[in-house]
Amino acid sequence: MAKLYFLFAILLHGALLLVVHVHGQDQQGFISVDCGASEDHTDNITGIKYTTDDNYIDSGVSKTILREFNTRFLDKKYSNVRSFPEETRNCYTLRPTAGKNHSYLIRASFMYGNYDDKSQFPEFDLYLGVNKWNTVKLMDASNITTFEIIHVPQSDYIHVCLVNTGSGVPFISVLELRQLNNNSYITQTGSLELFARSDCGLSPNEIVRYQDDTLDRIWSPLNFEAWDVINTSSSVVPNNFLPPPTVMSTAITPNNVDNTGVGISWRSEGNVSKDFYLYLHFAEIVEFDELQDNQTREVNIFINNELWYGPFSPNYLRAITIYSITPATGSYFEIWINRTTNSTLLPILNAIEIYTVKQLPNPQTDQNDVDAIMNIKSFYGLKLKNWQGDPCAPDTYVWNGLNCSYDGFSPPRIVSLNLSSSGLTAKIAPYISNLTMIQTLDLSNNNLTGTVPDYLSQLPFLKTLNLQGNNLSGTLPVGLYEKSKNQSILLSVEENPNLCLTDPCQEKKQKKKNNDDFVVPVVASVGGFMGLLLAALAIYWGLKRKKQAAGGTTATKVNAEFSDKKDEELEMVKKQQFTYSEILSVTNNFDRAVGKGGFGTVYYGHLNENEVAIKMLSHSSAQGFKEFHAEAKLLTRVHHRNLTTLVGYCMEGPNMGLIYEYMSNGDLAWHLSDRNPHTLNWEERLKVAIDAAQGLEYLHNGCKPPMIHRDVKSTNILLNEKLQAKLADFGLSRAFPAEGDSHAFTAVVGTPGYLDPEYYVSNRLTEKSDVFSFGVVLLEIITGRQAIGKNSDQNGHVVEWVNSILSKGDIQNVADPRLQQEYDKNSVWKLLELAMACTSINLTKRPTMSQVVTEIKQCLAMEMDKSFNNDVSEIIELPEIILNTEQEGPKSR
Repeated sequence: MAKLYFLFAILLHGALLLVVHVHGQDQQGFISVDCGASEDHTDNITGIKYTTDDNYIDSGVSKTILREFNTRFLDKKYSNVRSFPEETRNCYTLRPTAGKNHSYLIRASFMYGNYDDKSQFPEFDLYLGVNKWNTVKLMDASNITTFEIIHVPQSDYIHVCLVNTGSGVPFISVLELRQLNNNSYITQTGSLELFARSDCGLSPNEIVRYQDDTLDRIWSPLNFEAWDVINTSSSVVPNNFLPPPTVMSTAITPNNVDNTGVGISWRSEGNVSKDFYLYLHFAEIVEFDELQDNQTREVNIFINNELWYGPFSPNYLRAITIYSITPATGSYFEIWINRTTNSTLLPILNAIEIYTVKQLPNPQTDQNDVDAIMNIKSFYGLKLKNWQGDPCAPDTYVWNGLNCSYDGFSPPRIVSLNLSSSGLTAKIAPYISNLTMIQTLDLSNNNLTGTVPDYLSQLPFLKTLNLQGNNLSGTLPVGLYEKSKNQSILLSVEENPNLCLTDPCQEKKQKKKNNDDFVVPVVASVGGFMGLLLAALAIYWGLKRKKQAAGGTTATKVNAEFSDKKDEELEMVKKQQFTYSEILSVTNNFDRAVGKGGFGTVYYGHLNENEVAIKMLSHSSAQGFKEFHAEAKLLTRVHHRNLTTLVGYCMEGPNMGLIYEYMSNGDLAWHLSDRNPHTLNWEERLKVAIDAAQGLEYLHNGCKPPMIHRDVKSTNILLNEKLQAKLADFGLSRAFPAEGDSHAFTAVVGTPGYLDPEYYVSNRLTEKSDVFSFGVVLLEIITGRQAIGKNSDQNGHVVEWVNSILSKGDIQNVADPRLQQEYDKNSVWKLLELAMACTSINLTKRPTMSQVVTEIKQCLAMEMDKSFNNDVSEIIELPEIILNTEQEGPKSR
């Protein structure tokens, strides 16, 4: 039985870098840092351009490895290191061009080379952001130890930190970042740490990386005495994983016809159970003219004695990547690629990648706070030793001068900033206004100039402000002075000789004091009078409403309330206001109802030769009034081709209604149901999904403030005569979030089956709540099933149903059978992967609506060009792996 055991992460030694094939490529999306180098340089083998680390870190010292280790075989980038003898934590800050929510390969390399002439191998921790990535434990001065991870950051920057654990001084040789395709390596939770990446059949003294691999993954050789190597000079067309043609041009196969399989097995370090993601790359590379007519190659893939996938046949000179969409869990794995009884040829394997799941559970500091404090650092040119990495997390490495709040649920927030005696010059930094949770601010004993900004009085939680000992001038803002007078802020402004507490500054101190004593009571008196006046008006209008409501309907009461609101959005569209008699005429006395909901009934009508739909408020619907007001308010200020258009409204006594453009093709739910005799084809479904996603994306990102729909579902996606989809029904929508907030707590509303479970349990509303609901809609589009089945054939939730199908490996039966398999299957599986990501229980793993729009457009492109996809690639996503770890090996077959 041919086996190969992978025991630990790959060690890369400079001597291995002997043969690397070079082709012309650009390096867009690359960050390549030669740590400790004195000048930029280009690697003469790969052509990668390495820069010094001057722009990435503020601490550490540059060192050179000893001459005995700096041989002619060693790449130049390993001849220097950056060492960190001071501070416990030292962090590099990487800012990739594409920013957050993109997939990146991050690689950190270490070669000791006895740079400190101590011959003592250090051990220290490597952090990715606020979470421990791994422990760097060196056992040899000449080996190059590399750690690699695939990570999707939630911010526009990535911190890679070296942490001193008391077992030697941390150092680093090389730090690299490469942007990947967002639709390739995907994990349900956490990030993907490299365990092994192998080119089957590569010569022992070779590796493959850039420029053969445009993503600069490093492929090591995988050979075994029981295997033969086959190869081709023809180019293999890649798929979305972009396996290099050089890697795919070789493959291994058993060298004995009696051996029907290729076996690979490995154990995790320390036999600890871990989550693994596996990627197996196949391509048929035996030339057609070398095969006889009756020769075929068909294989099954087994993991730990269980059928994982198959049977299937590799495609000729086209890459196929077989992988799972959920991880396999265990400490020991054995893969067998066996030929089937129908196969006349032995199995092959071109390449394999293995990753472990690295959970990164600790939240980083609130993004707005981080941006604010980084801008403050830049504004004053601060070079404080430990102002590196995340300012608040982990809590053992909080920046000097900061205090942070931690509730164990939300990201940490900065609540105190002390920059006293820090040599600050210029004015008070405007970025302080973005520290919206700050309670204590100390800028004393610096050389600050200019006026005291008014925004300091508007920081909602500020309790202590110390500005003494500066050169501030002008007059203290009135708001800040008043808060100081009523002791809501403890204010210190002494030793600012040109700063006046009130106007006019020229008056004598005693006179100014008298004026101060006079001004405050007057302001208080005026404020008290206005308060009494407002209270009286409130009582008056309350009594008037009660009087009007006596014997009246609920609609009369809410109409009076609505009238009193003088809603400014409706005032802006007076020209769109219709009388009740006009509504009767437009609808022909409400002779045709086309819909009904909690708000009321929807009627068909004609207005100026245009078809319209009129939603009339039920006279008994108090909740409907609130929805009426919310929808009218939103639709009068937002306009988008994928949101239903508000034509006008009626507000006459108890008769209230909204007039919309008529969507002649009804809602998406009807089109996906068995009642529809004309099934939407796959291309039409994708176009509908794009339209709806674009409407929702506009609410999230195009509106100021952003809007959360809160009731995304297939019945709220309407189609016009051209099957253009528009998002409808905004009665439950709300503005969110306030600037600087990441979520809001609100009563749970929405429709069962589409509700975000996290929102339902915690009342914590975010834009990802809409994303979950839209993910359910995508599953309806894919499967043709309702969100919650209402008959014996469709019991349970569609997410549970899809998971149950995938767990059985029955992928083909996920797609709606009414499509009759007339679709590009890569397009279907890509949309399925997106839908499952949208409906992830972990909201941080859900994509944004901008990402959703991009992904669906890629699905449509694949469907629109089926012939191209048939020539280019095939990607197979597999169900959850079911393991039987008690078996020692595969049974005979």
